[in-house]
Amino acid sequence: MVRKVKLAVFASGTGTNFQALNDAILQRNLNAEIVRLIVDKSTAGALNLAKLFGIPATAIKYSNYETKIEAEQVIINQLKTDQVDGILLAGYMRILTPKLIDAYSGKIINLHPAMLPKFPGRHSILDAFEAGVSETGVTVHFVDNGIDTGEIIAQEAVPILVNDTIDLLETRIHNVEHVLYPNTLAKLIDEGVFLK
Repeated sequence: MVRKVKLAVFASGTGTNFQALNDAILQRNLNAEIVRLIVDKSTAGALNLAKLFGIPATAIKYSNYETKIEAEQVIINQLKTDQVDGILLAGYMRILTPKLIDAYSGKIINLHPAMLPKFPGRHSILDAFEAGVSETGVTVHFVDNGIDTGEIIAQEAVPILVNDTIDLLETRIHNVEHVLYPNTLAKLIDEGVFLK
């Protein structure tokens, strides 16, 4: 039998996608396990979930390091210790440097709340809402050295309705994320992407 894929999840917020991914691994009996949560703030709600799930967590305070690369080296060292095969970004609000990207080349996956290449960047839901377009969506993609420019793996459209508020749209996008990301992860595990 193929060994279990060891994954690290990076998050900055409440951790709803971290939960969706962990639930999918357990409920679908995927050949993977989340062995580490990395957060960039000690107040991230995802830390509470990690405790609940019994998953080791590391909070990296970037301001404690002279450079972003130094902070990422600490992360890389931890991931190597954990024998991590792949990284799942789940609302991690930092741009990774080439150092970390190269260390896990082709094995870092990001979830973005828009239909890339449209609306890249940090405020994509608001950008789409204010642009007056009829739809936006969710993209799962590989991470490269650009900002939201990596190869697209999966996408799903989310309509912007006439009476929408930004909060209603955000809720519908998150609902799609919580299905699309786990489904895509299952496919990538099945294809052996993280063990290549």
